[in-house]
Amino acid sequence: MKHIAIAAAICFLPFSLYGQWFHQPTSRIPRTEDGQPNLTAQAPRTPDGKPDLSGLWRPEFNPYNLDVIQNVKDEAIFRPEAEALFRQHLADFHATDPITHCLPGGPLDVLAAGGIALYRIIQSSNMVVLLYERGVMYRQIFMDGRKLPKDPNPTWMGYSVGRWEGDTLVVESAGFNDRSWLDRLGHPHSEDLRVTERFRRVDFGHIQFEISYDDPKTLTRPLTFSLAVNYAPDTEMLETVCENERSTAHLVGKANAGLKVDEAVLAKYVGKYQVQAGSPGTMAGFFGKSQSISLIDGQLWMNAIPLIPQSETRFDSAAAPIEFFTDAYGKVTHLILHANEGDGRYNRRP
Repeated sequence: MKHIAIAAAICFLPFSLYGQWFHQPTSRIPRTEDGQPNLTAQAPRTPDGKPDLSGLWRPEFNPYNLDVIQNVKDEAIFRPEAEALFRQHLADFHATDPITHCLPGGPLDVLAAGGIALYRIIQSSNMVVLLYERGVMYRQIFMDGRKLPKDPNPTWMGYSVGRWEGDTLVVESAGFNDRSWLDRLGHPHSEDLRVTERFRRVDFGHIQFEISYDDPKTLTRPLTFSLAVNYAPDTEMLETVCENERSTAHLVGKANAGLKVDEAVLAKYVGKYQVQAGSPGTMAGFFGKSQSISLIDGQLWMNAIPLIPQSETRFDSAAAPIEFFTDAYGKVTHLILHANEGDGRYNRRP
């Protein structure tokens, strides 16, 4: 089963390479008396009175980057054909994942700019441009009143137009090709996907971001998420280029290659788990501060990710290999996610 573990590790490799420049003070931003960036200062405005979104930004942790469905019971939002394709992606352990093949993430990159990566907003009166750290990509949001094309040529990042609704920038995008996924696990979309984003700068250092996916061919209703985006002062973006294509030959194996484990054993693991202080910082950044383990019809799940048993205590998944631990009395105490970023321990809650 080593190929399955390799596949899971490769799945996250492009996201583990981000860094920061040496400390470089950002000029012309509000600072406190001790010289620290004043992120609660008043939000700046452009000469025409609109909120100025310009700057370098980093999204807060966003679990939807990994999986747009956080509870397996909510999978019903996907139509049967789309759900079947998602299950195929899980079974193949991301063999066709565009990011693993060094291709753009499409809507996944639109969602919080790819997760933990920085991005820069450059704003003018007739255009807003987003420069992405991951993949050296960009987006153009046209603000000159044009409409979305009725039959756009499908592209990875789509075609975007924006408008102001009060102090909120509303961006509508269409024209995505269907080769990209909505998340790293493999939920699909069609070329009919429409993405709506809302940016509201609440003060100097914080943007409230909302994104909605609407795709009648794959979804029974729109999917909407909200998250905070924070100003990133005194640093700069690094060029980040995927060079992992040579490793895709190792993407072999099937998710159904696990062992059969008695359901009574699986039931012991059901519960809530909290990341332990001192675990690598990237753990919470990639996988979240807590995990929910559930058992449905004999299948063990971590949030909405199926766990494939390799033994009674070790499981593979499309996220990372997982291992459960017990005390001398057989009581489950914690789990460990074995990822290429390091081992992350999650203690079981009482």
